[in-house]
Amino acid sequence: MRSLRDALITFRRTPLLSALSITTIAFSLFAFGLFGLVALNIREALERIEDRVEIRAFVADGTAPELIVQAAGDIANYPEVLGTKTVSQDEALVRAKKELGDFRDVFEGAVLPASIDVRLKPGFRDPATVKRVSARVKAFSFVDDIRYGEEWIEKLYRLRNIAGIAGIVLGLAFAGVSVIIIGATIRMAVLSRAKEIAIMRLVGATDAYIRRPFLIEGIAKGVLGGLLALLLTYVARTIIDRYLIQTIFFDTKIALLGLLFGALIGLVGSAFSVGRHLRHV
Repeated sequence: MRSLRDALITFRRTPLLSALSITTIAFSLFAFGLFGLVALNIREALERIEDRVEIRAFVADGTAPELIVQAAGDIANYPEVLGTKTVSQDEALVRAKKELGDFRDVFEGAVLPASIDVRLKPGFRDPATVKRVSARVKAFSFVDDIRYGEEWIEKLYRLRNIAGIAGIVLGLAFAGVSVIIIGATIRMAVLSRAKEIAIMRLVGATDAYIRRPFLIEGIAKGVLGGLLALLLTYVARTIIDRYLIQTIFFDTKIALLGLLFGALIGLVGSAFSVGRHLRHV
């Protein structure tokens, strides 16, 4: 309790410095939050696109419908497969006319092959898995051809990996900046209380006892900065929704993790700064 009271006293003694440090932390985390919001919406868009990944196996003319249905059932039992659908020649023609409405006249009198459409489970839509399942489906003697958009699946997977790596790198960079900012503000607080700390040491106070209020102060600044950053991010998202495109926002779990992240970098920044500068006070 005394450590908490000492941290509150520091806030009251230097309100301008505390407000400045919280605001600086908030804008640093706000930049991180904006990137996180962009990354979240990119991931959501990629997942919607990825959900459309499917393998289309074209069946040779004259294949018995019973054989096609049996093969579709066997394929549906593959561990990677979410479900299958058989498409007759008539259904294939109707689908082609619907998908290419402006060129539907091209299909007048055309005969399109029947097919088995295969949808894969989430987590099994990477290029290697799609290619492996396609090879198994192609092994059926009556399957003439396999199409699954190999090139765009590879590009989609590559884009997803790039987005993930970029998120980790930029997240670490913003976290590093926040730690430096918090460390600098805690250092100023330590230096401003140098005489008080020296007196506390004379009366037998340990470094752990002296350090505790600064750690609490760092955690508090990190949490307050995180709350302000979350508010700014929500305002930015509202403006984007109104004037540009519809986006999704962080759910409660991610928002709480963001606040915990703010508290963590506040603690790390404080511990690093206090540990370094108490030796010189």
